Amino acid sequence: MKTIKKFLLGAGLVALSQTGLAAESGFTLETVDPEADRLALQKYYQQRFPGVPLEDYVNGIYAVDPDSRKQWDALMEFPPYEFDLEEGEELFNTPFANGKGYADCFDNGGIGIRQNYPYWNKAEGTVKTLEQEINECRASNGEDPLPWKKGDIAKISAYMAFTSRGKPFDIDIPADDPRALQAYLDGKKFFYAKRGQLNLSCANCHLQGSRIYIRADLPGPTLGQPTHFPVVRSKWGEIGTLHRRYEGCHRDSRSVPLPPQSDEFRKLEYFQTYMSNGLVVNGPGARK
Repeated sequence: MKTIKKFLLGAGLVALSQTGLAAESGFTLETVDPEADRLALQKYYQQRFPGVPLEDYVNGIYAVDPDSRKQWDALMEFPPYEFDLEEGEELFNTPFANGKGYADCFDNGGIGIRQNYPYWNKAEGTVKTLEQEINECRASNGEDPLPWKKGDIAKISAYMAFTSRGKPFDIDIPADDPRALQAYLDGKKFFYAKRGQLNLSCANCHLQGSRIYIRADLPGPTLGQPTHFPVVRSKWGEIGTLHRRYEGCHRDSRSVPLPPQSDEFRKLEYFQTYMSNGLVVNGPGARK
């Protein structure tokens, strides 16, 4: 563990406090002004990587690292998620045993709606994600839930994301519901909170550590991070969900991972996706 910590520090991941990291990106942890936070984060990256258009951040590390971009462009000549998309479309359109389908559960028949997730459900008093509502759709129609991290749920989500490509994220945090603002604040604090044996936060790797090597990996910027999920990762050899990636990040920091679709992870997704408002859906994606 000492060797890994020393390597991280040598790579430039100086162990700043939770408050210090937030201040570095232009906002404080105790204030709830989502739009000011979003604009501050954009400004941070414009100063950190001058010349990179904001709209290119949907491409993650490939927006800010030219060498990685060349390799990725070559990979995308034959996108590794094409078969997953085909299977996802077939699964989406396969009726349940009662004759209904996913299209009956979502606005606009489930087509072109990815940019609205996650959202604050005032009636239930909670953040709702797309994968969560896919499984709720199944449950309401007498079907068993799908595993959260990979397989059919990732393929269905990938197809639904594909139908929204090019549509800008438009995540709303209703100011008239203090619970929604608190959920956003909880997600923001979670992003900056240090955890695990390595005492790292999400921000250490994906804000301060953007394009700084950790072992053989270059962490991508947090701006635009949720836009391309689900993704096929070379490391996984298959398609997986955003919450699978959250769980993996916890393991990488030697922290006890929370379960996918836990309250904490859904709030984290709420915060991160709001930060990407205005950027377009470009999922599914492919990453190292």
